Amino acid sequence: MTIQAGETRAGNAASPTPPADTAADPTADAATQLSATRGGERQGQAERIALLLFILVPFAALLAAVPVAWGHGLGWTDVAIAVVMYFLTCHGVTVGYHRYFTHGAFKASRPIRLALAIAGSLAVEGPLVRWVADHRRHHRFSDKEGDPHSPWRYGESVPALMKGLWWAHMGWLFDEEQTSQLKYAPDLVRDPAIRRISRLFWLWTLISLLLPPLVGGLVTLSWQGALSAFFWGSLVRVALLHHVTWSINSICHAVGRRPFRSRDRSGNVWWLAVLSCGESWHNLHHADPTAARHGVLRGQIDSSARLIRWFELAGWVRDVRWPDAQRIAARRAA
Repeated sequence: MTIQAGETRAGNAASPTPPADTAADPTADAATQLSATRGGERQGQAERIALLLFILVPFAALLAAVPVAWGHGLGWTDVAIAVVMYFLTCHGVTVGYHRYFTHGAFKASRPIRLALAIAGSLAVEGPLVRWVADHRRHHRFSDKEGDPHSPWRYGESVPALMKGLWWAHMGWLFDEEQTSQLKYAPDLVRDPAIRRISRLFWLWTLISLLLPPLVGGLVTLSWQGALSAFFWGSLVRVALLHHVTWSINSICHAVGRRPFRSRDRSGNVWWLAVLSCGESWHNLHHADPTAARHGVLRGQIDSSARLIRWFELAGWVRDVRWPDAQRIAARRAA
């Protein structure tokens, strides 16, 4: 499929299999001149400490959310800010990082491509190129040796699965061995604008954390309003989105219905559908990774697919890979 001037299809859209090793890539020589941190394969101690802080601090806020709300520490302004920020950043990951950049489920103009990259970065789930590389590797080895976050990593006994669920949920984030970005995301590594956005992850993190208190302070004209919005719209929102996203790696590969044929143990978990913006219809996604819609059966809410449809109607994206009835039937489990 040709791509017209000014439009881009992210990733290897024809298949979830990532690009070939850079040793066989004639354009890899230029890419290898990039800094080691951009295509690095090892996680430094400072990075691991920073990652731990970004997990623990929002999680502590999430734990404190119930008693704070019980003590009337939650107002409608906080609710509005937290909900808007949650679904803005959640869709940044699901529509941008995942369905577009990782799987190429549609083509986008350059401005939309950059907007999706920034929106996904505001979710504070890691730099774009690293996220995509990890996820493409996950699809290549899903629930097998080489999968960076399979809950079946240690075996199928109950103790092994408990250990595996912890690993799949967040333990893998601290693995010293990192996925090669040059190998699994060379298309993004070779895009200067995307590299720049990925390198500026620290900036998008600051904006994501400071925007809620800025809005809360301006709306209430008080420091108390700013502090409350920071608690709910920044810390609690980031923690909740993190754990919902990580649940797709852990829970959705351990339990759930499997109406479609896939090479792994991906399942559909209905009660995560709204908070995950449709990502928890995970079985169909692994059966048909490049499909723009994951919730294809009656009653399966998929807000990410709805948003892509609106983008398509507005003319912002095109050549969307919608799963038709024949394509869905071909993937049905026997």
